[in-house]
Amino acid sequence: MKIEHVAIWVADIEKAKQFYTSYFDGVANEKYTNELKGFSSYFITYPSGARLEVMTRKDITDKKTAPLLGWAHIAFSVGSKEHVDTLTKQLQNDGYTLESGPRTTGDGYYESVILDSEGNQIEITS
Repeated sequence: MKIEHVAIWVADIEKAKQFYTSYFDGVANEKYTNELKGFSSYFITYPSGARLEVMTRKDITDKKTAPLLGWAHIAFSVGSKEHVDTLTKQLQNDGYTLESGPRTTGDGYYESVILDSEGNQIEITS
């Protein structure tokens, strides 16, 4: 068994697509839109085969209107401590908020936690 994909609700789908493709080497498919439901999504595929679906609806404008249940975070492994440090600095320089790290956690991960364009926690691990 494998996880087929993970999905996240966002208010600004184009900004979210740019974040998840630019910084983590993802490739987005063509945008799917269901006009009747006011729904749009992109599937973003990563070199490992993992996929992330970023979704929006016209009635979702901020976290108050998004579904209450969602993920705690998503973690991207970038292969080394040096790459964690470099990507963390790049994201900070580009205006994204650093929540924590880089550091070695109690369970042995070397990671930083950045907030994406929607304020969701992204772990960047070695």
